[in-house]
Amino acid sequence: MTSVTAEATEAVVLDLNADLGEGFGRWRLTDDDALLSVVTSANVACGFHGGDPSTMRRVCETAAERGVGIGAQVSYRDLAGFGRRAMDVPPRELADEIAYQIGALEIFARAAGARVSYVKPHGALYNRSVHDAEQAAAVVEGIRLAGGALPVLGLPGSRLHEAAQQAGLPVVAEAFADRAYTAAGTLVPRHEPGAVVTDADTVVRRSLGLARDRAVTAIGGERVPVHVRSLCVHGDTPGAAALARRVRDELEAAGVRLKAFA
Repeated sequence: MTSVTAEATEAVVLDLNADLGEGFGRWRLTDDDALLSVVTSANVACGFHGGDPSTMRRVCETAAERGVGIGAQVSYRDLAGFGRRAMDVPPRELADEIAYQIGALEIFARAAGARVSYVKPHGALYNRSVHDAEQAAAVVEGIRLAGGALPVLGLPGSRLHEAAQQAGLPVVAEAFADRAYTAAGTLVPRHEPGAVVTDADTVVRRSLGLARDRAVTAIGGERVPVHVRSLCVHGDTPGAAALARRVRDELEAAGVRLKAFA
C-alpha cells in the first residue's frame, strides 16, 4: 500500500467519476453494475458515441438506487468511431445535438427518480473544447438550450470552462488517474505512446498524488499543478472496476472523503 498519512489529506473531498453505459445493443463495453458500486458520479453515454435507450435507462435506474450522480456524457455523432475521431460540426448543429443528448438522458433519469446533474463532453469533443473557443461555446449553448444551468465537468483552464463561466454555469475541474499529461496540463493524445496509463500501481500513486499534492507528473517528468474536485477512471480500461475499487479504497484509507459534486 502506498504510504500516505490520513493527516496529509484529511481535508480533501473528491468525486470519483467513470464513463458508463458505453455499450450498444447486445454489445457491452463497460462493467456498469460493478463500477456503480464504486464511483460517486456516472458519466452516462447518450447514444452518440455509445449507449442506447435501454442501456441509458438501466444505468440511470442503478445509479439512482445507489445514490450515484448522473451526468450526461455528450459527444460528436460518431458511433462507429466511439466519439474519438476529429470532426468539424457547425456550432448551431453541435448545440442542437448537445441539447438532444441531455434531453434523452433526462427522460430516463427522471423516470428513475433522479435527474441529470451535470454535463461532461466525451473523447474528441472533450479534447477539442479544451482549446477551441467556438466548439466550447456551442457545447455551452447546447446545455443552456436543454433548459438548465448544469455544472460542466472538464479540464481546468479549458476554453469549455471559460465559456461556461461566461454563461453563468458552474464548472467542476477534473483530473484523470489513467491518462498521461503534457507539461501544459493537457492530456497526451491517445495515438501517442504512453497516453493511457495501464499499470495499476501507477494509477493509484497518481490518484493519491492528485489528492495530496494537487499535482501530477507529466509525461516528460515535469510536475504540473492540478487543482480538481473530481477524479476520472475510464470505464473502458481493462479491469476498470477492480482498478476503481482499489483507487477508492486507497483514497479513503488516506483520509480522502469521496462525495459527488452535484
